Amino acid sequence: MKELTLGSVRHDVGKIEKAWEFARIAHYGQKRLTGEDYVYHPLNVAIILAGWKLDDASIIAALLHDTIEDCGVAKTEIAAEFGADVAELVDGVTKVSHIRLKGSRDQEFVENLRKIFLVMARDLRVVLIKLGDRLHNMRTLYPLPEDKRMKIALETLEVYAPLAERLGMGQVKAELDDLAFEYAYEDEFRRVNAGASEYFKKTGEHIEVMKKVIGRSLTREGVRADIHAREKHLYSLWRKLQRPSINWDFGEIHDIVAMRVIVEEVAQCYVALGVVHSKYKPVPHLGVSDFIAQPKPNGYRSIHTKVFGPGGRIVEVQIRTREMNEQAEYGVAAHWAYSDAKMRGVSEGKLEKGSVRVKGEKLLWVKQLVQWQKEIKDTREFLMAVKFDAFNHRNFVFSPKGDVYDLPSSATPVDFAFAVHTDLGKYIKGAKVNGKFVPLDYKLSSGDVVEIIKSKNPRNPSRGWLEFVVTTAARRKIKREVE
Repeated sequence: MKELTLGSVRHDVGKIEKAWEFARIAHYGQKRLTGEDYVYHPLNVAIILAGWKLDDASIIAALLHDTIEDCGVAKTEIAAEFGADVAELVDGVTKVSHIRLKGSRDQEFVENLRKIFLVMARDLRVVLIKLGDRLHNMRTLYPLPEDKRMKIALETLEVYAPLAERLGMGQVKAELDDLAFEYAYEDEFRRVNAGASEYFKKTGEHIEVMKKVIGRSLTREGVRADIHAREKHLYSLWRKLQRPSINWDFGEIHDIVAMRVIVEEVAQCYVALGVVHSKYKPVPHLGVSDFIAQPKPNGYRSIHTKVFGPGGRIVEVQIRTREMNEQAEYGVAAHWAYSDAKMRGVSEGKLEKGSVRVKGEKLLWVKQLVQWQKEIKDTREFLMAVKFDAFNHRNFVFSPKGDVYDLPSSATPVDFAFAVHTDLGKYIKGAKVNGKFVPLDYKLSSGDVVEIIKSKNPRNPSRGWLEFVVTTAARRKIKREVE
């Protein structure tokens, strides 16, 4: 058996070559609008998944993912040639491949979303293959007619990019956003791209100076580090520029080019933080965000600090280990690298130090979506749950004990209470945010510490809360109690 090991994943080259030959024959004579042979699309999807460190079954399924729908190959034939696991993956991708963004947000669109969430709960690899498929399609979207490009781009921004973010796949999310941005909002894309160029150049020059200073200091401390600049992605930049507090002032965006310091061990992250602050003064009112001590719910870990760089310009510095950096890029996809390594006898101690772990609580939102799809029969209500809860911009807020909660934009202390525990909603008397009393309809921001002031006795929620709560969990519980 020919094998190839990439990182922690060992691949059976013979099986993958067999799948490639199968796909090549099945797609013989088919062409893409780019003019190339169609089979190079599934090949590119397979290469993307290999880069995400997925297992052999996923890579083989990626090579075969269009054979049932486009080539008339039977699921039983795939099972006979490549096994039941691959056949189920290919069949799952086929079943969720018909989701389309409908302008009317009609029943068909919602039902297709329901199908995706059910598949996600059974085997998340199906959705990862679909994300790889969408990523390559976005890279080659240019030959399509303008109206189709627009629909696919909007669908990518509203469904697939947020889905990648929720799975902890930050790099994938960013690339999908930027590829779609160019087609969905052409004028805005050109404006941001033109305006950002000058700032990318100026800040990049400052960071080059900082890299040399910090690099020499880390070397003296015995810390090996890779230091590089990371330009802010254009779609994310555009969204930030639109905030009233920024109002298209590029100078107000401190992470337009961030410096990323990659080290080997967690302890070295804090050594690096000390080195950075010894050379460049931290900005007092912006502070340090330690997502290593308190990871984001999607698994993201890193230290962020904003400092006064050369010329007094504020620069964001991100510090993380190599493993954390891979986690930020691959997210939940690393789970299958973990499973593969474990089957090969790699000790759990080594795995926990590596880049292939995934926490079960990261996928609780998937289970929640599946539960909603069982309970919520109304099309509009289900779509609202998906669009304004599961896929909305997220804030990360804390309990007084330091537990982190992942809430959508515009969430309130009442939403927080129901996220902590549904029964807590019966005891809400008041709320404090960052130690100060706030009204119950107060809009929470990332980093807020939220404390619910409890009454002694339980009571039914107020009907008026329905006017400002935004999470599905809160709305459904309140409605059950007051109606």
